[in-house]
Amino acid sequence: MSEKQKLYDVIRKPIITEKATMASENGAVVFEVAMDANKPQIKEAVESLFGVKVKAVNTSITKGKTKRFRGQLGKRKDVKKAYVTLEEGNTIDVTTGL
Repeated sequence: MSEKQKLYDVIRKPIITEKATMASENGAVVFEVAMDANKPQIKEAVESLFGVKVKAVNTSITKGKTKRFRGQLGKRKDVKKAYVTLEEGNTIDVTTGL
């Protein structure tokens, strides 16, 4: 597996919600990351993939909800989010593809 492939395994996808958009106004970007990824790995992946300087990384784990699908009980997967704060002057446009 190549080095770049490992970085894409750490960072799954950007999260574009109303809350994430409000965070982006303060220089933060929100990503869905692997459950076993730690903060230094997330920082290294964002810096090398996007070519920006990262100031801080905050993470949160959202527990999956129990939902009904066709009358059957099911459970959504747990999701780990990373709120990546960028240094002044650095931006990432998550609306365009990588």
